[in-house]
This record gives sequence, structure tokens and C-alpha cells, in this order.
Amino acid sequence: MTDEHCGGSSPERPRPTAPRVGDEVEYAPGLLAIVTDIRRGVPYLRSGPRQWPVHDTAALRVRRSRERRISNGDLW
Repeated sequence: MTDEHCGGSSPERPRPTAPRVGDEVEYAPGLLAIVTDIRRGVPYLRSGPRQWPVHDTAALRVRRSRERRISNGDLW
């Protein structure tokens, strides 16, 4: 139940979205990578020449969507 339903005025926080291919994610505090692939539900990240799978997707925070990166002119 949100505060609004209890008479308060603060809206409910949006739920984090699952990362998609092309999204820029934070995988540790201050560390960013790009989601390059999703294989059998497991996202693969790339930062520089390194690529690796991430099994704990709850630890990922989308910082910029693929669409935002395209609009910023920052896609690969």
C-alpha cells in the first residue's frame, strides 16, 4: 500500500527494470558496463575488452537504457 492510500502524498517508488541488451548498468558501486548479450536468462557484461556473465541480476542497476545511449550518441 502506498502512502497516498494512507492519506500521505508521496508516490510509490518505481520497481527496477531488468537490464536489456545495450543498457549501461552499474554492477558494483561506481563500476559501469554494457549488457552485450542475454543467454538463457543470464546477462553478459562488457567493460573494455573484458566480457563476463552475471548470475546475480539483482545486483545490477540500469543507469542508462539503450534508447538513452542512442539519443546521447553513445552507442558502441
